[in-house]
Amino acid sequence: MTQKTLPVSITIMGKEYKIACAVEEQDDLIHSAQQLDAQMRKLRDSGKIVGPDRIAVMTALNLAHELQMLKTQNALLNQQLSECLGKLSQKIENVLDNP
Repeated sequence: MTQKTLPVSITIMGKEYKIACAVEEQDDLIHSAQQLDAQMRKLRDSGKIVGPDRIAVMTALNLAHELQMLKTQNALLNQQLSECLGKLSQKIENVLDNP
């Protein structure tokens, strides 16, 4: 089954972009564009970085770093969860083996 795509207009730092997007993903795209716009404006307004290209690259780096941190945290949480489930499973087996 082919997903139906429609163009969605988003605005980032005053520029409008039309992005083809699956209908069911439009809300997520709009929300992501709003977050990106807010982060880029915040970086621009700080005055530390000048130029739209540099602002875009620094924002992308910040977002990539945040994503990497979340992936690392998720992997650690998955490992901890697996360990806890393994211990719980072992306890259940012990109780069932030794009533």
